[in-house]
Amino acid sequence: MSLRINTNIQSQNALRNVSLTSDMMGRTIERLASGLRVNRAADDPAGLIISENLRAQITGLQQAVNNAQDAVNMIKTAEAALDEVHNALRTMRQLTLHAANTGVNDYASLQADQTQIRALIDSINRIAEQTSFGTKRLLDGTSGISAAVTDPTRISGIFIGGLFNNFPTASGAVTLQVTTAATRAAVPADDLREFPADTTLASLMGTPAGSVVINGYTITAEATETLASFIDKINAVSHITGVIAQYNNATRRIELRHREYGSQFRVNVQDQLGIILNGTTSVNVAGRNAVATVIANTVNGVQTVTFTGGLATGDSGLRLRDNFGNIIMLTEQGNDDSLAAAQVAIVTAGLLQFQVGANAGQFVRFSLIDVNASKLGTTVIPGQSLATIDVTQPNSTDDALRIIDAAIAEISKMRGDMGAFQRYILESNIRSLNVARENVMASESTIRDADFAVEISTFTKQQILMQSGMSVLAQANAAPQTVLQLLQRL
Repeated sequence: MSLRINTNIQSQNALRNVSLTSDMMGRTIERLASGLRVNRAADDPAGLIISENLRAQITGLQQAVNNAQDAVNMIKTAEAALDEVHNALRTMRQLTLHAANTGVNDYASLQADQTQIRALIDSINRIAEQTSFGTKRLLDGTSGISAAVTDPTRISGIFIGGLFNNFPTASGAVTLQVTTAATRAAVPADDLREFPADTTLASLMGTPAGSVVINGYTITAEATETLASFIDKINAVSHITGVIAQYNNATRRIELRHREYGSQFRVNVQDQLGIILNGTTSVNVAGRNAVATVIANTVNGVQTVTFTGGLATGDSGLRLRDNFGNIIMLTEQGNDDSLAAAQVAIVTAGLLQFQVGANAGQFVRFSLIDVNASKLGTTVIPGQSLATIDVTQPNSTDDALRIIDAAIAEISKMRGDMGAFQRYILESNIRSLNVARENVMASESTIRDADFAVEISTFTKQQILMQSGMSVLAQANAAPQTVLQLLQRL
C-alpha cells in the first residue's frame, strides 16, 4: 500500500468515470428532448447514411403520390369533356335518324336538322380547342395522337390511339403491306347458267313465271321479261340485299356479287327453278377479309402488328383493326397483296408523361386523341369525316350514321382507355406508393427515432451512476487526508 498526495489516482479514476457518465447522460437527455436516436453523424455514422437515403425516398414517394393525384385530376377533366362530346354525338345521331325519314320530311325539315348538326359539330370543335388543365390543352392533338394519311391511293382513313402493340404510340411514319387481299362474295361462274343476253326467262324455265331468293329477299321473274330487266330488278333491291348483278358478255352469265368486301357479307341464292343457277338450286358464298402488316413507332421502339378486316360487326373487309382499337381503311386500289410495303400515314404523338415514382425512370405515358370533328369518323367513308356530314344531300343519311357510329366508337375507346389508365395505373399506383411510403417511414423511424422505454431505462441507470460516482469521488478526494495522521505521530 502506498499513499501519495500529489497524484490521487483513485480520484482521477472516479472523476473519469463520472465524466463519462455525465457525457452519456447528456446524450440521453438530448435523445429524450429531441425524440431522435441519431441527432448527429457521430451518434451512428452508418445509420445516418441509411436514414438520409430513406428520408429522400419518403419525400420522393410523397411527391409521386401528389403527382399521380394531379394526373388523376387531369384525366377526369379530359374524360368529362369527352362525355360532352358523347352527348353531342348521340344528339347528332338522333337528328340524322330524323332526317332519314324522307317520306315525311321536306327540305325545310332537313335544313333544320342540318343547322342543329352543324351547331353540334361547332360545339365538338370548341371542346377540342378549349379543354385544358391549367394552361395545358388536352384534346386539340397537342397532348395526344394525331394521324394523317400520306398515301390516299392505298388508304382512305386512319385512326391510331394511344397504344400500339401495347406500348405508347410515338411520332413517326406508319408503313403498311397487305398480305391478304379482301374479296367480295361472288357466285362462282360454274354455278351460273350460260345463255344469250336476249333470251327470255320462259325459254329457260319452261314455266310462265318463277322467283329467285337472294339474301332472303324474293325477286319475281316474269316469263316474258328479258335478262336485262331481271338484272334491273336485282339491282333495284341491292340496298336491301347488298347484291349487285351484271351480265358478262364474255362468259354469257349473270354475275352476282356483294357490294361490300369481307367475310361478313354473303351472297345466298335460292333458285329452285334454275333461272340463273346451273346444276344446283342454292349457293351460299362469303367474301374474304384483308390482312395487313402495319409498322409504327412506339416509346419502346418500332413495333409490327397484324391488322385484320371485318373484325367488328358490320365492318367491311377493307376496314382493318388491331387488338387495341387502331383502324386503317384500305382503298380498293390499296387492296392488293402484290404491292410492296410503303408509308401510308404519319403519326404525331404528343405524349403526356407522369412521374409516378420516387426514382429516375419511374414514369408512365399516356396520349389523348384529337377530337376535332375533322379527325373523327374518318375510317368509314373515303374522304369524309364528322365535319363533312350534310343530311340535306340525297341518300346521305346512311353514310352519316356510319360516320357518327364510328366517331362514337372512337370516343368510347378513348374514354375506356382513360378509365383503365386512371383506375389500374394511377389510382393503383397511389395505393401502392402510400404503402411503400409507410414502410419506408417505419424503417427510417427504426434507425433515427429514439426508443423512449430504452432511453428512460438508460437515463435512470445513468442518474444512479452519477450519484454513486459523485459519492465515490468525494471519498477518493478525502483519502490523502490519512497522510496527516502519519505526520501527527512524528
